[in-house]
Amino acid sequence: MPLDAAAVSSWIGGYLGTFAACARGEGDMASLLGHFGVPMIVTSDEGVVTLMTDDEAAAVMQSQVDGLRALGFDHTDVLHSEVTVLNATSALYRGTMSRRNVDGGEIGCPTITYLVTDDVAGLRIVLLATQEQ
Repeated sequence: MPLDAAAVSSWIGGYLGTFAACARGEGDMASLLGHFGVPMIVTSDEGVVTLMTDDEAAAVMQSQVDGLRALGFDHTDVLHSEVTVLNATSALYRGTMSRRNVDGGEIGCPTITYLVTDDVAGLRIVLLATQEQ
């Protein structure tokens, strides 16, 4: 069944919930890693890295989770998002996200673009591009 914007938005919502739970220390890292496909490209103002193995993806995501946990991260509010379906098996999700701490204060507000693909393993993020505000 071809991808549609509503399905991608819903799936990303589940991913963001799983990510938040891991960053709060309440979630299972294996569950978070199930959202990623390798190889995966991660790019930001600091550079680009291609993750070729599950272990490399785990190390990068653990670093992200640890950094946010140290800042008291609690959840992400999606301020604006859009989905562009590219073809039957891939879509771009772009969202501006307010990362919040337990007191509701904003930690950061990046715009993140995900390339989501649908293959035999199901939906997976294969590209994560972060633009800091």
